[in-house]
Amino acid sequence: MSDLRHVTSWVFDMDDCLYPRAQGVMRLVQERINAFMMAAVGLPKDEARALQLQFLNEHGTTLAGLMANYAVDPAAFLHDVHDVPLDSLEPNPELADLLGRLPGRKFVLTNGARMHADRVLARIGVAGRFDGVWCIEDMDLVPKPAPATFRRFLDRYDVDPHAAAFFEDTPRNLMPAKALGMATVLIGDGHGHEIGDWVDHRADDLTDFLRPLALRDAA
Repeated sequence: MSDLRHVTSWVFDMDDCLYPRAQGVMRLVQERINAFMMAAVGLPKDEARALQLQFLNEHGTTLAGLMANYAVDPAAFLHDVHDVPLDSLEPNPELADLLGRLPGRKFVLTNGARMHADRVLARIGVAGRFDGVWCIEDMDLVPKPAPATFRRFLDRYDVDPHAAAFFEDTPRNLMPAKALGMATVLIGDGHGHEIGDWVDHRADDLTDFLRPLALRDAA
C-alpha cells in the first residue's frame, strides 16, 4: 500500500461500500424503487424494471432518468425509496476506529439522500468520523459519475485530487475520480460491470483494506 502514503483525503461511497452488500440494505431500496417506478410510469413490473436500468445506464440514477422523462417530485422519490428498515445493518466499531486512525480528512460521497446517509452512518457507528458528507441534494440531483459533481465536491472541501483516494463499489463511478487524479479503490466484485485500468486497487472488504493503512504508523 506504499503508493497510498501520499493520501491526505479519503473519500468513500456509502452504500455497499462502507458496509457489505450482503447486509441487504440496497435490496430493500431497490424494492422501493421498483414500486415507485411502476406507479410513476404506469408500466408492469418487468417493463418498469427494464426502464429503470436504462435510466441508471443513461443518467446515473433512477431519479435523474425520471426527472428527464416524467413529472416527478424528487423530494418524494428520495424519501420514499430510502425509507427502509436498517435492522440488517450491523454496527462496525472496528471501521469507526480505523477511520479515526487514517491520516488526514475523511468524506462520504454518495448518490443517496441525506436522510438515508444520516441513518446509515449512525447505524454502523461512523457518523462522527467524517469531515463532510456530500449527498444527492448537495449535487443538485446530478449524480456520480458526472465529472462536474466530482469537481464541485473537490472545490467545496478544498480537496487536492492528487492527494486523495476514492473508494466505491460501482466501477464506472471510479472513472471520473481517476481522470481527476485520485487514487481509486474498488470495493466488492463490481456487480458484473467492466473493471478497467481506471481502478488502481481492489478489495472484497473495506475494513480489511483499511486495516494496514490505518495501523501502518502505529508503534
